[in-house]
Amino acid sequence: MEESSRINSRTGAAGASTHWAMPLYPLWQWLVLIPFAAIVTVVGALITIGLCAFGLQRRANMDVAARWARLIAYVTPMRVEVEGAENISPDQTYVVVANHQSQYDIPLIYGFCGLDLRWVMKAEIGRLPFIAQGCRAIGHIFIDRGNPGQAREKINSAVGRLPRGTGVLFFPEGTRSRTGKLIRFRTGAFRVAVDRQLPVLPMTVVGTRELLPPGSWRIRPGRARLVVHPPIQPGGGPVDEAMADLCRRTRRAIAAPLQAHRMAAGEDD
Repeated sequence: MEESSRINSRTGAAGASTHWAMPLYPLWQWLVLIPFAAIVTVVGALITIGLCAFGLQRRANMDVAARWARLIAYVTPMRVEVEGAENISPDQTYVVVANHQSQYDIPLIYGFCGLDLRWVMKAEIGRLPFIAQGCRAIGHIFIDRGNPGQAREKINSAVGRLPRGTGVLFFPEGTRSRTGKLIRFRTGAFRVAVDRQLPVLPMTVVGTRELLPPGSWRIRPGRARLVVHPPIQPGGGPVDEAMADLCRRTRRAIAAPLQAHRMAAGEDD
């Protein structure tokens, strides 16, 4: 993993705005942030497609897509803190599992975890112009959630072709949590980890729901935290038992920082 792509623990990525400016923030959102995001998304997708045409997927992902994500964070602004970056080994392929709170999870994870990621995405995203073409060029994986057997085969096939030092990212909740609490995990990520005997790398996303809640168009500047937990190795025994054990351990790791955040905010758990 390139040093320039690694984010050390407790690194601020973007400054939060001052309170006096908050009444003006909707103007910033609609006149600056959203047009800027649209432009850099289209330009980034075109550059990505061009690089991938020459077989430079890793460079497109780390030098273009990850920088796109960091630009979105800076312009929002979203102050980012990363904990546990030392838990990532540059030569290991991971099944990355994270909770899903907001659309801002994407720039947070993509821009600041430091991994060459391939995302598992719902098929609907494959119909978005520019975004779909750029994602396909890099090698992100589009699946039909209504056909789990076919989705598993597609993911396993894609994982088998990945270079070392790559992470395949899943949101096992399948959707964004509207309450901030973890939703029931689907088992697809853990089946892939057991089938391929790959470690699961749990990540906890904290704070993005306050920036952009699910179902809302109102963005707010603020702070977000990404916690990278130690990898969890799949155990032995029957596949179903190994999957269930891996799911329990991963969920427990992801839940701990979320519970602490909710308690600090005075929310019922």
